[in-house]
Amino acid sequence: QLQFVESGGGLVQPGGSLRLSCAASGFTLDQYTIGWFRQAPGKDHEGVSCISSVDGSTYYEDSVEGRFTISKDNAKNTVYLQMNSLKPEDTAVYYCAAGRGATVQAMCVFLADFGSWGQGTQVTVSS
Repeated sequence: QLQFVESGGGLVQPGGSLRLSCAASGFTLDQYTIGWFRQAPGKDHEGVSCISSVDGSTYYEDSVEGRFTISKDNAKNTVYLQMNSLKPEDTAVYYCAAGRGATVQAMCVFLADFGSWGQGTQVTVSS
């Protein structure tokens, strides 16, 4: 059974940084495309960043391009999301999810081809 534990969220001032971690269990990362998603209050889930298991390609949502970086450590079975230059509009609950053999477009753009979310970690950007 695929399980995730997201951590690293918190309260940060605008312009600050956070690094989110997604510790996976029940499967190995090298066979799954992993995505970070977020849900702001009153809004639907959106794909933030995904990394492919096939070719290592990545996807970033337009508003985070250049500020966020996704990476993974297969040895630790953990995926990270480094978030810099945070803005109030980045405030949301952040989740990770995995899709075996999924494309980054399917997961991050169409929110398809993956299983359930983890429990999420709250990120609040406020002065």
